Order: sequence, then structure tokens, then C-alpha cells
Amino acid sequence: MPIYNYAAGPATLPKEVLKTVQAELLDYHHSGMSILEISHRSALFDDIINQAQSRLLKLMHLGSDFTVLFLQGGGSLQFTMVPLNLAGRYHRVAYANTGHWSERAIEEAKRIPNLQVDQVTDAGPEFATIPPVPSLTEQYDYLHITTNNTIFGTAYHQLPQTDCPLVADASSNFLAEAYPFDQFDLLYAGAQKNLAPAGLTIVVVKKSCLHPSDLPTMLNYEALAKKNSLLNTPPVFQIYVANLVLRWLEQQGGVEAMEELNKKKANLIYDFLDGSKLFHNDVDPAARSLVNIPFKTNSKGLDQEFIQAAADHGLLNLKGHRLVGGMRASLYNAMPYAGAVALRDFMAEFEAAHL
Repeated sequence: MPIYNYAAGPATLPKEVLKTVQAELLDYHHSGMSILEISHRSALFDDIINQAQSRLLKLMHLGSDFTVLFLQGGGSLQFTMVPLNLAGRYHRVAYANTGHWSERAIEEAKRIPNLQVDQVTDAGPEFATIPPVPSLTEQYDYLHITTNNTIFGTAYHQLPQTDCPLVADASSNFLAEAYPFDQFDLLYAGAQKNLAPAGLTIVVVKKSCLHPSDLPTMLNYEALAKKNSLLNTPPVFQIYVANLVLRWLEQQGGVEAMEELNKKKANLIYDFLDGSKLFHNDVDPAARSLVNIPFKTNSKGLDQEFIQAAADHGLLNLKGHRLVGGMRASLYNAMPYAGAVALRDFMAEFEAAHL
């Protein structure tokens, strides 16, 4: 029986990548050392981190005016690092609130002394849509958006047009949807959904946003960039896996090809849900995420029965987030199309048995 993991993160990784990790784990490139043992100051690791930087910028169609940082602390640390580093001119920032993680980013920004934090959108208590960002007539250091809302299953499919710098938390659809990445001044993402095991955070930032400051060194983008993310020991293994996943993405045809596959997977599930008499998805169709699909029946007991029955059939981690309940299927880049088919087919069988 095939096993499919629909967890929202840490999430499934490409089987090809896992096989490479397995093959290289005891002896990385005939060095006599495991990848878990090599020094971050070694030539072996220099090759890994430089390849990963180059591959990532190429996949995002970005040039030498951007740089890539490989950091720790998760996306949550970036809720603090972004305003510390970027809110220096006007001391005023704008946030589009589209869900739980947007709210967390707003809360952390408000902890910065003397910083005015303006919430410029309201998606309503159910967070079932992506409201348009109004014209920002005031002067802001940046506008912050969350490109994809893991919990509520919504996403930006068109970026807001703004005259101020655009910052994004792209953790849950990083490299799964082909945005015009050059429109971002800074983009960050926890790697544990689409790129690597937990413990790595990616920051892609315009070099023009890097300025000398008296911030603590480990919170200072400019200082981290000067040292090529090597101010301290970085998450070596996670960066190694990220480089393998980036190579795999190249082989699949890049971000654009992954977006097309993700649309195909998502549409298979959404089409079933739209015609279902048992299950429903309450997200505005224009704002539906390609990678996180929440759904429910009208009974909590039946939801739980479905989750258990699905697990018994090898369809794992379909329980929805505690804030919304029900079920959630995360169809990240490494989820094969067969995984979406298996879920659709099981939903149809379950529905037929309960109507």
C-alpha cells in the first residue's frame, strides 16, 4: 500500500532526493566523512552553499542585485528581523492581514520600539479570501504580505501593486507558484514545506536593502550577507538537502513547471469538493491555495472518522489545524500527482459509503 504524507510541515520530500541523501550519508563525495560531519568552513561545504545560492536565484529569475541568506530561527524570527532591518526611514510599516501567520508577524512588529504598524487589509474572521490592498498614500518602509496562508488555504495569485518596498512571508508556497520574484524587495520562507528538513530559513533580499547598522550581529542582514551566511555554524545538512531539492526542481522544469503540476493536483481536489454532497471547502474560489486545501463535512465526528479511515489507507496527516478543524491536504511540490488522485478516490469512496 503506497503511503502519502499530506502534512503541512515538516512535509514530504522528493523520493529521488531522499535516495541521494541515503547514498551519500556515510561518505560524502568520497571524503570519508558523512555530510553530517563536514565542516562549514570546508571547500566541500563552500561548493554546496554556493551552488544552492546560484540555483535559487536562477530558479527565481533573479540577478546579481539580489542575495540569498541561509539562516536559522524559522519564519518566526523573520517577523522581528524584517522590521529591525528595513524600518529605518519612516519608522512606519504596512501589513496585509490574511490569517494566523500574518497576525503573528503583526504582533512581533509591534514589539519594536517607536515603530508604527498599520494593518491595511481585513480578511474577516474566517479568513476565507484575499482582500485587495488599498492604495497606500502614506509613506511606509515596506508592505508585508503572506503569499500563502497554510491554515486557511488562501493565497495571492496576483501581487499587490505598491510604491513602497514589498516584503513577503512565502513559507508555505515557496517555489510552488511562479510569482514575478523581482517585484519583491525581500522574501523569506521556512524551508520545511517545500525545500528541506526543518531548521533552515531562506531570505532572498535586494542588495540595496542591506545597510550598515548597530543591530546585534546575528540579527543584521548586512553582516550576515558579508559573511555568506557563515557568521556562525549554519544548518549544514539542511542546506545540503536544499541544494539537492533545488537541483531536482531544475530537472522538473523549474518553478513554472511546478506551478502547472500544483494547479493540476489542486484542481483535481477542488473539482471533487465543488461537486461533493458530503465535503465542502469554504474558501473564495479566486483565492484558493494551490498547496493547502482545507475541507470539512458538516459533522466533527464524521471528520474524525474520515481522518482515521484515511490513515488506515495510507493517507496520512490529513487532520486540519486546530484553529479551523476538519481536514487539510497539503500538496507541496514533492507530492506526486498520484497522491492527489489517491486522496480524491478515497474521498469519493468515503462519500459513497456515508450518503
